[in-house]
Amino acid sequence: MTTAEVSPGHLHPGYATGAREMRVIEITELTDSIKHFRFEALDGSVLTPFAPGSHIIITTGEDGGHRNAYSLVDDGMYPTSYAISVLRRGEGGGSDWLHDHLVPGIIVEIEGPRSMFAPIGDQRHALLVAGGIGVTPVLSHAKALVRDGGTAEIVYSYRPGHAAHLDELRAMAAGSGIALFEAQSVEDTVAVLRERLAQQRFGTHAYACGPGPLLQAYTELAAQAGWPSARVHLERFTAPEQDAGEPFTARLASTGAEIQVPAGVSLLQRLLESGVPVANLCRQGVCGECRIPVRSGEITHRDLVLSDDERAAGDIMLCCVSRGTDIEVDL
Repeated sequence: MTTAEVSPGHLHPGYATGAREMRVIEITELTDSIKHFRFEALDGSVLTPFAPGSHIIITTGEDGGHRNAYSLVDDGMYPTSYAISVLRRGEGGGSDWLHDHLVPGIIVEIEGPRSMFAPIGDQRHALLVAGGIGVTPVLSHAKALVRDGGTAEIVYSYRPGHAAHLDELRAMAAGSGIALFEAQSVEDTVAVLRERLAQQRFGTHAYACGPGPLLQAYTELAAQAGWPSARVHLERFTAPEQDAGEPFTARLASTGAEIQVPAGVSLLQRLLESGVPVANLCRQGVCGECRIPVRSGEITHRDLVLSDDERAAGDIMLCCVSRGTDIEVDL
């Protein structure tokens, strides 16, 4: 008798995270540029639970040639559907395709959920910072805290008329351990952040998601307020532009083959061109999909995912952006 026959629990659809078809069951316009989408399994079965702040990956485009990550907005406990809120970016990418093509009943391919922005288990309190559509993972964190009787302060920075889920956040703040602070300008956002970072109780962890300038202000103000980096967490939409870097050589531990990586070309690209399969998504060093093990060599970390401890260990890298000297990768 096989292990699966003795203990088949891991085969339950509630543990599925690979690519699979799901049906759109609800679409709601939150603002002129933001739509809320909800998906369920084709057979209506329970879905895989997820940590607050997790995301799913949706295959978009007429030819299915694009994969985009979107944060889930629910608390993750015993889900029967997955929900995301998507800003139309007007650049012809995946978000525009979702806005233009999805209707209730249509079938899409979804992967995940995957966790890259989960709460710290022993936190005593949370400071949640959201900018614009960055409210989606923050909402997930807040819902989980309300469910579990936790407490949090939320700083939501938005342009008037462009705030998603604002009514939901206000309702939370009216009846739970959630306090909401709203800001509608850069100056107000900085002032509120400075004040709230200075006022947090011992044991608080801070989490932020939003555009680059907001995250820069958040990290700088946290450092000024004396926050240790281990308590300051963030999730980025995109990475800043990086220079081409120096050429280097990577060696495959499995075969001994050497791969030359020129300036301006990523190790990920060269691995794929050499027939070495590597999971990847953003190719900007912000999603963590292309994390690979490293046996030896000096790594120049250029990602925005790994912690200081992970970088210091020197045994993993994000091959879409990071570079190095005489790298041997365990592939």
